[in-house]
Amino acid sequence: MTSGSHSPAPAQILPHAMPDGAADRLLLFALRRMAAGGIDDAYAASAMLNIFGRGFRRPLVLLRATMAEVSRVSARALMIAPCCCPRTTADEHGLMTAIAHSRTDPRAGHGRLAALLAVRHCHTAAETARALADAFTDLGRPLSIIQSD
Repeated sequence: MTSGSHSPAPAQILPHAMPDGAADRLLLFALRRMAAGGIDDAYAASAMLNIFGRGFRRPLVLLRATMAEVSRVSARALMIAPCCCPRTTADEHGLMTAIAHSRTDPRAGHGRLAALLAVRHCHTAAETARALADAFTDLGRPLSIIQSD
């Protein structure tokens, strides 16, 4: 390392605490696994099966659709941390907040998601995110609105 170079501090890379809710942690784990291993990641599917039981397919398919649509429409690369990280990146926090908000306020969820993805409109991504949040709620595991530290 040269004297002029500067590496960002871990607190800058991972500025947010791990979410408290079990549903939020499941979403974060599955999101991280799909970002690393693709939308067909077996660990993400297994985690959904373990938590949701026989109803796991709906949230799993909707998370896959959300991740694919976010990847397709985004004008920027999102920073996703490995599963072992005890904190979350700003992008993970923003994505989870947009998903959680999309259920109660679809317009706010769309706005948050569009800002995160650096696009003007992302209606399909926002609607799949809303359907994902609805699936978690319908199966008894509602997502929390993620709060900033």
